[in-house]
Amino acid sequence: MTLPFPDLPDEALIHAMTERREEALQELHRRYARLLFALGRRMLHQHEDVESCVQDAFFNAWRHAGRFDPARASAKTWLVSIAHHRFLQELRDRPDTPLELEDWDAPTRSPDPTDRLMAQRAVDGLEPHHRELVELAYYRGFTHSELAILTGLPVGTVKSRLRSALDRMRAALTRAPGA
Repeated sequence: MTLPFPDLPDEALIHAMTERREEALQELHRRYARLLFALGRRMLHQHEDVESCVQDAFFNAWRHAGRFDPARASAKTWLVSIAHHRFLQELRDRPDTPLELEDWDAPTRSPDPTDRLMAQRAVDGLEPHHRELVELAYYRGFTHSELAILTGLPVGTVKSRLRSALDRMRAALTRAPGA
């Protein structure tokens, strides 16, 4: 029996991955690789590092599919979280050397413009104090403790503002277009 993987919901694909169905992983990759690549590109700036980390993220999802709990997060959120953690690890593992000017100016492949625009609109729609925390935490990789030091806010305030910002972004992303 062949499952019509393009028609299955994401959560069913993850369940199929627990049964070692490679087609399920391929379908999730087809659906979300561009999104993860766009996030990685914003965080890491170096194409080879982004490709490697996205591949690692899908490999980790494959290995740990049995840990997925749909009550805690959607499949998309789970995959983005895995990739985000991998990108942060890559940032932390890098030596503290500045990029050459050529690296900053090098032409890059464009990620999916729709995902990038939607994410940027959600970030841009935040109040400045929320936007700053989101950009520092998710694009620059600062921890809650580091953000507290950078902003002079208590760690609890940093955490609550980030949670509030993410809730607002989620609401903005789930609203119907034109609503």
